[in-house]
Amino acid sequence: MHTFDFQPRTRVVAGAGTLGRLGELAAESGFRRTLLVADRGLLAAGHVARATGLLEKSGVSVLHFHDFTVNPDTAVIETGRGFASGQQIDSIIGLGGGSSMDCAKGINFLLTNGGRMQDFWGYGKAARPLLPMIGVPTTAGTGSEAQSYALITDAETKVKMACGDPKASFRIAILDPTLLVSQPAAVRAATGYDAISHAVETYVTTRRNPVSDAFAREAWRLLEGNYEAVMQRPEDIESHATMQMGAHFGGAAIENSMLGATHACANPLTARYGTIHGVAIALLLAHVVRWNAQPWSTTDGTPEQIRSRYADLVRLAGLRGAPGTDATAGESLARRLEELSAAGALATRLQAAGVAKNDFPLLSEAAGKQWTGTFNPRPFDAVAAREIYECAW
Repeated sequence: MHTFDFQPRTRVVAGAGTLGRLGELAAESGFRRTLLVADRGLLAAGHVARATGLLEKSGVSVLHFHDFTVNPDTAVIETGRGFASGQQIDSIIGLGGGSSMDCAKGINFLLTNGGRMQDFWGYGKAARPLLPMIGVPTTAGTGSEAQSYALITDAETKVKMACGDPKASFRIAILDPTLLVSQPAAVRAATGYDAISHAVETYVTTRRNPVSDAFAREAWRLLEGNYEAVMQRPEDIESHATMQMGAHFGGAAIENSMLGATHACANPLTARYGTIHGVAIALLLAHVVRWNAQPWSTTDGTPEQIRSRYADLVRLAGLRGAPGTDATAGESLARRLEELSAAGALATRLQAAGVAKNDFPLLSEAAGKQWTGTFNPRPFDAVAAREIYECAW
């Protein structure tokens, strides 16, 4: 059994309409003057106005920060720090998708600990306490509200940095599925597929343990069984609720297991081409599953362990034509992942996404330096990344 250290830090308040408790929960947590971090899409959808009204009704003053888009970078975090400095902020609320959550955490790091975002790359580097935070996800995707990491892109190098610390965990996560109904179909597809990838990757990493296994299996069961439903019936609150819970469990699995080669190869696509993260994940996930499941040189039987765990996911999904042996599990799982990509109208080939083959050397070099790749069950480096890109072409 792998050793692990598990300590839940986030209170989860889930159910249709639970956004209505935002003011109450903030007030009872001691929030008096809070920074509400939300992207402009949430502003246009009216969610920011509603959240602000709930907070102010409970006696909480609200300042707003909306000047960011997807994949927040160090420049954006500096802007947020500059905006909040001197404003006597005592708390932060992240409202939106993973970008809002990451931005909220990043601003919190700098506002409380000073320095630059690069100083917190890695884990446990915050010397001082962070401000208490509440996370309100409006997508079923990153599961960032369940994690102590902020993913921030270095504005100069374009490297995506995972900056984590136990103090960066949200004190409360509000999971209200009614907030997911207004998502555009493309957002729903990309974020939902990203959540699916978290379940698949966390289940096989070298850092996996009984806690992450439990979260990953349940995340896979909930997500695989409901992704097609939310794509076909976007008004279905129950399916959204199940996806949202699955995404949260996927985030909890990441917190206890980390990710693998799919995310390592996806990040350079976002950095070089601006590819939306979930779209990049869909281009690669099935190919990484096949690559991990292939025979490769080892002394400890690891390929067999990977195939056995992929077989667990195949059986858990109750797929037709489930493998009679673990040897075919990788292919069975990859085919199911491609079916889910199709349900979300997501491409699974780099060529179709406009990725230039002559960029493979640069992409591979960048992928080989990604932290998540170090946890992949099959040894991963720039050469391995090139193989995966070739498979996905």
